[in-house]
Formats: sequence, C-alpha cells, structure tokens
Amino acid sequence: MKSQFSKFLLQILSIFIFCCSTILNSQSNGNNDFWKDVQFGGGISLGFGNQSFNLGVSPSGIFQVNSDFATGLSLNFNYSKFGDDKLLAYGPSFINFYNPLPYLQLSGEFEQWRINIDQNFNSISIEDNYWYSALFFGIGYTQQNFTIGIRYDVLFDETRSLYADPWIPFVRFYF
Repeated sequence: MKSQFSKFLLQILSIFIFCCSTILNSQSNGNNDFWKDVQFGGGISLGFGNQSFNLGVSPSGIFQVNSDFATGLSLNFNYSKFGDDKLLAYGPSFINFYNPLPYLQLSGEFEQWRINIDQNFNSISIEDNYWYSALFFGIGYTQQNFTIGIRYDVLFDETRSLYADPWIPFVRFYF
C-alpha cells in the first residue's frame, strides 16, 4: 500500500513539474498572456442523512486553448460516513471541454481515485483500499462561466465505483 501511495505522489509531482515547466517556458518566450487564458473553479458537495455524512471538494483549473477547447486538472477529495462505515477517496482528474456551439459543451474527464473503505459488520472491521479509474463523457448547456449537464462513466463497475450510478448530473462554475 505504501508503494502505491508513493507511485501516486510521484505521478502528481511529475504532472506538477510538467505544468510548471510549460508555464515557465511560455513566459520565457515572451508570451505573458498565459494567465489570462486560465480559469479556476470546481465543486463542493455536502450531504447529511440518517447517521450519514458526505463531504466532497474538487478545486480545478483549466486553460482555454482557443474559443472552442479547454483542458485542465482537478484534485478530488471525498469523505463519507454511514453509521460506523467510512470512506475516504482522493485523486487527480484530467478534464477537457469542447464547445461546438456557444451554448453546448462536450466533455471528457479521466478520474483516478484512491479509495479507502473501513466497514464494520458485527464488531468485525473490514478494510478495502484500492485504485479506481473513471472515464466520463458528458454533455451540458453552457451560459458564460456556468454549465449544467450529465456525464456517463464508460468504465463503471458497480462493485468498485465511488459512484452509485454511471449517469451523473453536474454543475460547473469557472471564473
């Protein structure tokens, strides 16, 4: 498990170094307009129920390549508690948006989750820790910095997925 976590940290560090070198390279070439094409946003979720709690946070940043295409990264965190059972999930996602029409957004999102589950059955504790990948294709209605739509996980596995269903509605904001 420690080795997998080290690999995960190395991948995140590699992505960070690549992004920083790209930024520095674009600025050293006299192109100081990079940051005017970067937008930040993300999502927050909070849920309460009968002996349950859920918190999700996913800040993200996208680079507007041109008027139709944007690409970016997101960091995801989710914590859930259902009675004595707990779930902690975290990881990066890579996002791409394409707007063939000003009001229509098509999206592709790859999420890599590290999922840690602690379940209790009759005083017996069961832990399950694993990696899970999700690949979403979505469609949404866009109005300026706001998009609402639905996405579908083509890699959905109902026994391992973080989500209960492959179809997931979404709301996005970027500033």
